Amino acid sequence: MSLSRRDFLRLSGWVAGTAAITACAPAYGRLSQIGVAGQMWPAAGETIFRKLGRMTYGPLPSERQQVVDHGLVAWIEAQLAPQTLDDTRAEIRLRPYDGLALEADVLADWERDTVVDQLRRATLVRRQYSRRQLYERMVEFWTDHFNIYAAKGDCWFLKVVDDREVVRAHALGNFGDLLLASAHSPAMLVYLDNQANEKAAPNENYSREVMELHTLGVASGYTQTDVMQLARCLTGWGVKRHFWRGKFTFDADQHAGGAKKVLGRVIQPGGEAEAEQVLARLALHPATAQHLAAELVGRFIVDHPLVAAPELVATAADAFLESGGEIRSMLKTILLDGLARPDFELPLKFKRPSDFVSSALRLLHVEGDGGPAVQGHLSAMGQGLFDWPTPDGPPDVEEAWTSNLLPRWSFALELAQDELKGSRASLPALLESVVASSPSEILTALSLLLLGRAPASEVANALSDGLSQSGADTPEEVTAIMAAGLLASPAFQWR
Repeated sequence: MSLSRRDFLRLSGWVAGTAAITACAPAYGRLSQIGVAGQMWPAAGETIFRKLGRMTYGPLPSERQQVVDHGLVAWIEAQLAPQTLDDTRAEIRLRPYDGLALEADVLADWERDTVVDQLRRATLVRRQYSRRQLYERMVEFWTDHFNIYAAKGDCWFLKVVDDREVVRAHALGNFGDLLLASAHSPAMLVYLDNQANEKAAPNENYSREVMELHTLGVASGYTQTDVMQLARCLTGWGVKRHFWRGKFTFDADQHAGGAKKVLGRVIQPGGEAEAEQVLARLALHPATAQHLAAELVGRFIVDHPLVAAPELVATAADAFLESGGEIRSMLKTILLDGLARPDFELPLKFKRPSDFVSSALRLLHVEGDGGPAVQGHLSAMGQGLFDWPTPDGPPDVEEAWTSNLLPRWSFALELAQDELKGSRASLPALLESVVASSPSEILTALSLLLLGRAPASEVANALSDGLSQSGADTPEEVTAIMAAGLLASPAFQWR
């Protein structure tokens, strides 16, 4: 016997209403470990849990224990050097996805759905199983920043190479190198129409987004003339269509001749080097530093950062410029000067769909492959992977996501009741080491696992009512309902 979908959706709405105040006023006290046989959930406390939640896709008990033993700063330093972290577990799970390592001309002969499916599965597998959690967070950040819609043109196979050779290769490196790699990325050139940028009819689409989204940001002082002149610098940058299909190519015959003038500086004729010169300047422009710092503070700290955390944005921008555009230096400043400070009160952020799904899978130790069932739920929530059609990428503010909660509740129930195809949620086995047999004990154990703290009384009462409606009486049934209710609650959806 289990809670029906109708009853659960009614329960979820009630939990959302009664628990909203809990989500907005979290308790920061240090938690006690609950009694266990074998191992314990570490007593890191909700503050550490929430801070780790910004840098991971759900902080596992082992990660919380690392912070208890060595401190948050040491954990961040280790994550900033991902190459030192053994990631064999994730790498083994990625082996079935052989398309990830192939070149574009080979992938072009594959089935379209297979190529995209492998990339999407691999993305979720990495987020769930990789020990390099901060690196994966940055991969997601740059994937959004340099957004590419996989359904457009040949992007369905070109994005696989872009993910490997642009985003993942430079996620914690130098921004100038990342920007240049993106500009040479066939996926980006196809997505933003630069393969149609020829001297007789320059196409401004890519040059506009380079300035507006990728570097300077809106209202930073560039003009329409600057956009047009950069477009002329980028004429001839395109993608091979036949031999070595999907490789970058520069067609000198389609490149606009003569000098150009971008942001007040004359660019002498130089073929491909003209745009590269402009990109290098854009990468280290003060407006770019502020734009990137604001986006990163927005991702890791607080919505609307230029209003909510202008000093941290300015400090991070300075670190970026002083380091010559090093992403790691800017991120380290944000994390150590902001998030990791003992006196820093972390504002709440609403989980985007991809974060909600990944954190549920990771914290509940779900065995799965990120397949169509999970991808379908993400699409229903509004954030299918590599499926955002506009260049601005999926938004990272609360108001973009809080009006579509029903698909989240449906996912929570399906996952907790182990009905999600391609995934196995063995919740009773997960709690075997914890001395938890009564409903209240099970709820406490799950709440410590999912929320980093004991459950609020309002949530406990709501879930108790849900149990009464369902007639559940076995530990397995009770665990499923409790887990689903916690996943659906604001306390889990806000981090």
